[in-house]
Amino acid sequence: MLVELHIENLGVIEKASIVLKEGLTALTGETGAGKTMVVEAINLLVGQRADAGMVRPGADELRVEGRFVLPDGTERIMCRVVPREGRSRAYIDGRLATVGNLSELGVELVDLHGQHEHQSLLGAAAQRVALDTFASTDLEPLRAARAALTEIDAALATMGGDERARAREIDLLRFQVDEITRAGLNDPDEDAALEMQIDLLQDAESHRDALTTAIAALADDDGALDRLGSAAGVLGRGDAMRGHVERIRELQSLIGDAADDMRRVLEDIEEDPQRLAALAERRQTLFDLRRKYGDTLAAVIAYGAETVGRLDELESWEQRASDLDRRRTDALAALERAARSVRAQRETAAPKLARAVERHLGRLALSGARVGINVGGVRADDVAGDDVVFLFAANPGSELAPLSKVASGGELARAMLALRLVLTQAPGTLVFDEVDAGIGGDAAVAVADSLADLGERHQVLVVTHLPQVAAYAAQQVLVSKDVRKGITFATARTLDDDERPEEIARLLSGSLAVASGVEHARNMLKTRRKSRSARR
Repeated sequence: MLVELHIENLGVIEKASIVLKEGLTALTGETGAGKTMVVEAINLLVGQRADAGMVRPGADELRVEGRFVLPDGTERIMCRVVPREGRSRAYIDGRLATVGNLSELGVELVDLHGQHEHQSLLGAAAQRVALDTFASTDLEPLRAARAALTEIDAALATMGGDERARAREIDLLRFQVDEITRAGLNDPDEDAALEMQIDLLQDAESHRDALTTAIAALADDDGALDRLGSAAGVLGRGDAMRGHVERIRELQSLIGDAADDMRRVLEDIEEDPQRLAALAERRQTLFDLRRKYGDTLAAVIAYGAETVGRLDELESWEQRASDLDRRRTDALAALERAARSVRAQRETAAPKLARAVERHLGRLALSGARVGINVGGVRADDVAGDDVVFLFAANPGSELAPLSKVASGGELARAMLALRLVLTQAPGTLVFDEVDAGIGGDAAVAVADSLADLGERHQVLVVTHLPQVAAYAAQQVLVSKDVRKGITFATARTLDDDERPEEIARLLSGSLAVASGVEHARNMLKTRRKSRSARR
């Protein structure tokens, strides 16, 4: 719910801070005092389009901040700044946000009635949800059937539905698999070993001479091995030189191994033009494969395995397609059954919900109003009746039409109030403006009582001129204006219990309020408290 609202330089309001409570809060004040500006401030918080004309004359920008407490106790701080020039700015919890972010969050927090913006129940999706909530519609089989059909259609799409395209892809894949298979790739490092062999064969004589010379320097008489042996002999067998002798023996062993390795390589080096040509051809084959299928031989091998799998999938297309077609037929049948069940539940509940709303409208000075709920009928394929439209006719003889198109501000607000009284699901804060337009007497009491009922489940803010509504409120905020040096200043403050009778008396009698009017107001407040207590 909205627990605190701070406004700066919005219209006639220079600065105002309002602390709000649970239940029903009435915003009262003289005409033109700025009550609607409080509603506009909340509108801005929930993403309404900003207008530089809202900025108070003489100010550079307006600022609105709201502190909300979520059902889990988490606090969210929303802020909107509208400059006289330039684009507006939005903040959530002190961080920059977009107006869209405010709107998304605002839909969950606030519902405004009386204007045509930010009224969640005017949206087609919200009206469907409202009907399903009232009907306790079991949507799970429908969701599961739609998900199953989507999964099958996605599988069919990946198979390729075009026979010619499938044939072309099979031919290409067969060629690629054959090319990679014929290459006989087993070692991902083959290309590196191949380069070494080619290098040796390309200059065989030079390599043989170099190896022969190197081996002789290491292993022939008076070579490195003999010289190391002499060094070890000179050091003797004593303990003092043992460490040096051991290191020399290790060097002898390493040099001996190196000489043996070079002898083996020397034995394999022969001038063999045919073998060199074969190795060069193999190198070109590996190069071509890497150019087509991957940067490395490992990547080429992996691509070959993937291609084999895709080829198997396409070659077994007929069987898989047949299986998927059978599954799709079954899924369509399941979807049809689930959709018809959902539509039946909605069609059964729709007139019940309409009648329940009409009963409340009768109490709210709209006794001649009629409500209808159209389930489906817009789209031929709407088997489940997802297209739910709330219809409204304010006067006898008028034709039912979509609620958002035919209701005036006051009628719309009262229609929404009636809907909210029937439905329990709604954002935490509900704001009503113009809900009391054109009513009085018993109807005014009914509106007040209905708003108080709604305040038992939600935080309700209502801009009102009705003393009955003000008397039924748990909290009353007075918006007043003062003209100083030709400039209008509006303020908003919460009235304490001792101040409320005088303001309610003003609503009763205007500027002619006298002591009897104040006493009447006190009696109204007492009656309201007794009535509400008795109903609990």
